[in-house]
Amino acid sequence: MKDLARAAYFDDPVAAARRYHESAEFQAVRSMIPRKAGRALDLGAGNGILSYALAREGWSVTAVEPDPSALVGAAAIRTLAERTGTHIDVLEAFGEAIPLSAAGYDLVVARQVLHHAHDLSAFCREVARLSRDGATFLSLRDHVISGPNQLEPFLRSHPLHQLYGGENAFTLTAYRAALQEAGLTIDREMNSFQSVMNYDPMTASEIREKLAAAFGPLSGLARLTLSPVPFGAVAAVAALLDRRPGRLVSFLCHKQGKG
Repeated sequence: MKDLARAAYFDDPVAAARRYHESAEFQAVRSMIPRKAGRALDLGAGNGILSYALAREGWSVTAVEPDPSALVGAAAIRTLAERTGTHIDVLEAFGEAIPLSAAGYDLVVARQVLHHAHDLSAFCREVARLSRDGATFLSLRDHVISGPNQLEPFLRSHPLHQLYGGENAFTLTAYRAALQEAGLTIDREMNSFQSVMNYDPMTASEIREKLAAAFGPLSGLARLTLSPVPFGAVAAVAALLDRRPGRLVSFLCHKQGKG
């Protein structure tokens, strides 16, 4: 796992942040968040690449990250901000109990974070508490299981879980319930291949080839995958059929107003 661990955690932080800002994933993020930049809260901000990208777009960003480390945590965000001259406020806290008043953020983001929550419902309630009415919440790249029997196979197959033991996954039903019970309206649910946010840095062409190989060279689905049919149609069919433990989902939500 040396190469994977190095690529995930030991890249030059400034280069990684700048690369993410230009990535297909962030271009998709940009298309889903408000055009007018305001106050953004990045929950579980990790090493700060999403916080950096939002700040570059003019957002006033608060990054919340419980890990204090200089490699993947709060200290790494502070170093990235200092080295790039980017203003990012950093707060060391868990998403279930954030020591902020109901501050009325315009945008809350959580990239690869919801599936790590110790209490998913409490996490989503904090998202709602800190969002103004009508605010956008975007969660990215969270692991999905079809039921409890898929959790152990997913954890066994996850390469980085073997290194640090911090992975988890929930069912789609659990994600939806936690979001909706917190007062968040789900505007878009993007499963598997339905958004580049779930599969970047792979391309649509690479996804087509992998799907064709998975379906089998003689199957009708393989022929559909490799046909000139728009990728969106292929992705929709593939997402319906995808039952892999740990597949990815992203949610675009907004906070309901009181009136």
